Amino acid sequence: MDENGEQAGLVPVQEALVRAENAELDLVEVAPNAKPPVCKLMDYSKYKYEKAKKAKEAKKKQKIIQNKEVRFRPNIEDHDLQTKVNKAREFLDDGDRVKIKMGDKSFTPPEVSAQVLQKLKADAEEKTG
Repeated sequence: MDENGEQAGLVPVQEALVRAENAELDLVEVAPNAKPPVCKLMDYSKYKYEKAKKAKEAKKKQKIIQNKEVRFRPNIEDHDLQTKVNKAREFLDDGDRVKIKMGDKSFTPPEVSAQVLQKLKADAEEKTG
């Protein structure tokens, strides 16, 4: 391909190098796996700059998923439970992952923790369904 982007057809390597030198450009192989390989006359430094610029833009648009954690205690009040559920939903709406942890420093019967988890499950089903 020449400097205007038009196909020049099959050209021997030596002739392509002479054309590049006359146009004060570089001969760059853009598709090495093609048969025959495709080369293009271009300013290589400008090509590298444009490629880096596109990569930077793509990285900027990339969404990073974070892991968030919401902790519940077995003896949590209903209003506090709703507040934490709303916060977890906010994290999910932002595209983050949410880890729910149930714990307490003192010993609490597992039945109490199970009741809180049942409330959580019921609330989630009510909001989505």
